[in-house]
Amino acid sequence: MSKRSAPPEFDVLISPHAPPPPISAVIGDSELQITLLGAGQEVGRSCCLIEYKGKKIVCDAGVHPAYTGLAALPFIDEVDWSEVDALLITHFHLDHAAALTYIMEKTNFKDGKGKVYMTSPTKAVYRFMMQDFVRISNTSTEDQLFTEAEMIASWRSINVSDFNQETVPCAGVRFTPYPAGHVLGAAMFLIEIAGLRILYTGDYSREEDRHLHAAEVPKEQTDVLIVESTYGVQTLENRLDKEKRFTELVHSIIRRGGRVLMPAFALGRAQELLLILDEYWAKNPDLHTVPIYYASSLARKCMAVYQAYIRTMNASINRRFDAGENPFQFRFISELGDIKKFQDKGPCVMLASPGMLQSGASRELLERWAPDPKNGLVICGYSVEGTMAHSIVNEPDEITGLNGQKIPRRLSVDYISFSAHVDFTQNAQFIDEVKPQHIVLVHGAQINMSRLCAALRSRYSERGVDVKIHMPRNTEPLRLEFKPEMTAKAIGKLAAQPPAAGQTLSGLLVNKDFTYTLLDPADLRDFTGLATSTIVQQQRVALNVSWELVRWHLEGMYGTVQEGFDKEGTPTMRIMGTIDVKQTDKTEVTLEWVSSSTNDMIADSALALILGIETSPASVKLTSTPCNHDHVDGSSPHSHPNSHSHPHAEVPPTSFVDAKAAALAHMATRAARIERLVAFLDAHFGNVQEAEEALEPPPKEGDGGAEGVGEGAAEGESEGEGKEGESEVKAEGMGEGEEEGKAESPKGEVVVVPVLKVKVDEHEVTIDLESLNVRSDYEPLRKRVETVVDLALTTITPLATAVSSSGSAAPPLDSEPKGAREARVDAVVERIETLPEDVAEEKPEGVKAEGGVAKTE
Repeated sequence: MSKRSAPPEFDVLISPHAPPPPISAVIGDSELQITLLGAGQEVGRSCCLIEYKGKKIVCDAGVHPAYTGLAALPFIDEVDWSEVDALLITHFHLDHAAALTYIMEKTNFKDGKGKVYMTSPTKAVYRFMMQDFVRISNTSTEDQLFTEAEMIASWRSINVSDFNQETVPCAGVRFTPYPAGHVLGAAMFLIEIAGLRILYTGDYSREEDRHLHAAEVPKEQTDVLIVESTYGVQTLENRLDKEKRFTELVHSIIRRGGRVLMPAFALGRAQELLLILDEYWAKNPDLHTVPIYYASSLARKCMAVYQAYIRTMNASINRRFDAGENPFQFRFISELGDIKKFQDKGPCVMLASPGMLQSGASRELLERWAPDPKNGLVICGYSVEGTMAHSIVNEPDEITGLNGQKIPRRLSVDYISFSAHVDFTQNAQFIDEVKPQHIVLVHGAQINMSRLCAALRSRYSERGVDVKIHMPRNTEPLRLEFKPEMTAKAIGKLAAQPPAAGQTLSGLLVNKDFTYTLLDPADLRDFTGLATSTIVQQQRVALNVSWELVRWHLEGMYGTVQEGFDKEGTPTMRIMGTIDVKQTDKTEVTLEWVSSSTNDMIADSALALILGIETSPASVKLTSTPCNHDHVDGSSPHSHPNSHSHPHAEVPPTSFVDAKAAALAHMATRAARIERLVAFLDAHFGNVQEAEEALEPPPKEGDGGAEGVGEGAAEGESEGEGKEGESEVKAEGMGEGEEEGKAESPKGEVVVVPVLKVKVDEHEVTIDLESLNVRSDYEPLRKRVETVVDLALTTITPLATAVSSSGSAAPPLDSEPKGAREARVDAVVERIETLPEDVAEEKPEGVKAEGGVAKTE
């Protein structure tokens, strides 16, 4: 069984002059609002609220490493968390994820329908990181934000969304995680709301290191880029030079008999440093007796997570793993779960958490080793302002212990950044590839962010590129106006034939979750599950006037009406092809129409006209004038067709009994229109003359012979019928008495057409009555006359011709009452059956033979 092929489809631009009706939103329909609840001109407690089209998305929920307790949280009181549709966590670092449990358990977030998303590795590591965070926080009940039980409860409800996997958290919103480098499982999120794309990078790295990929650049066009500015305009040294300087520095401290302290987070840069040290120790036999410790209560668990997700790492790690080697089973590194078990004897290297030296094993060892000048402190990551790691880089003479005592600082302090953040060069290149309209800088100290903002503005100003750069403060909303180009996807019958470029398509526009689909109404149920319905409206009016008088008034207003019978045999007049006026009783008429904005307007006008017929002076005059002839059929005066024609009526040829009468009426109508046009022009310019001009006819396809009469004769028409057809054609553009003046040569080389000439001063304008083209050598006068002609046509054209209705087409009217044809055929058959057998071949009355086919009359 073959697979069902997907239906054809293509994108269609929705006219910017007539966009679909907007969907009401909490903020402006075209306004994007970005509010930083943290990391606004600071590093720490990253939390970004994005609002657009009534949707609310929050990216990251971290704590500030320089503060404790409630002071470390983002400004969460600025948000009604029950209205948040999705909360996206980029990676497991505390400054991006540690406030998540508090938001999920201590706010009204759980009262709403919002969901939390992160990648698989992030969720695995996050649990262990939070357990350690809770353990450290338990040292002070004032600083404890939540319990481990609350953390576990919230962790279970976290949803996983892995790289390059599109997720739809709610109607109208979708996001896709992309690898961000930085740490295992780190993601940047491309968020799309109603066609607007926002890329939130979080922390990212564009340099592939020993175990992680570089950040991936999304291929989709991005409107707004929310990007980190951690290092501002700094340019960091390349990885190989940095590794060489790092290993030489560690080796020199070991040679002088000292201990090396490297504060690092339990996961992230610690694994990168361990890979570098293990490889360096293997190449230097003199270091084999010097121990390297990985001091973290999460050491064993963290390494197990890295081994479980080894396939998410770069090609170098995967090659070693495929060769049977586990890169994270180190030869020269020992795990140290409890610092109390550490025997502090002789030189060693110690990687200890936390990375900011605020507490824990790293702070305890710093206070112990600070007085000895043989020891060395190597800061390997970014340090946040307000932390011990940030202040000690300035090499103060003494530091303050956790107990408040002053401790002399004699150990050496060096800073070598292995922080997996982009520098200025990498950040600028990434922004160039993304090509956003707006750049929002976050996660950076104010001075670094300001320098980066100035550098980027100068960069794009020199290129002549209009890119807006913003650096909002915490809790200060940034409002950006967007009116994106809207497109609809054409599917079904509309997509069967691809249109030409610039072609206008007409169909039914369906809006669902900010996505527009254009389709044929017949495809609505198949593609959307929706159904259409038609509303037929009726209005009954009591009316004590004749049916003929109603027709007279309707023709006067609308120019022409179509007469006939509906399916029930009720006499009906149709106005403008859509409003039916039915004679449902001798003293009642019923208006019936398919409801639409245009049809309702026409129906209102028809109803107002009908309600005024009885009191109209014209009605009184018509009904009080006696006929000057007898009604042999016994009908009442003014009840037969065309007994009185309204002066503004346009009587269709089908209302006449023969072609000659129709042609004469049509000619009279054309002549009347030309007379009105002449009157219009005369009122404006005062000098209008009728004339004739000989014109070169347009080239004809085929043999170029004369058309019309000759063709009619070839089809078997009589000579008289051909002449009548000729007079009708000539009457199309001429007044009375011009028939003889219009002629065509046998070869069709010259044709004479009627024209109007308007003379103003020394300038003359010619109006072709066949095409209504206006010609003149004097352009201002030509345009003026053309405007007057357009005004005249608008005035003298009947409403039935000038205005087109909308909505479903009404069913065609019958020319005879219901059953009339059937009754006539039954009568003919009955006559044939009653004929004697010997005369059965004779034609019965009412039947004539034409071309071998019997037809009834």
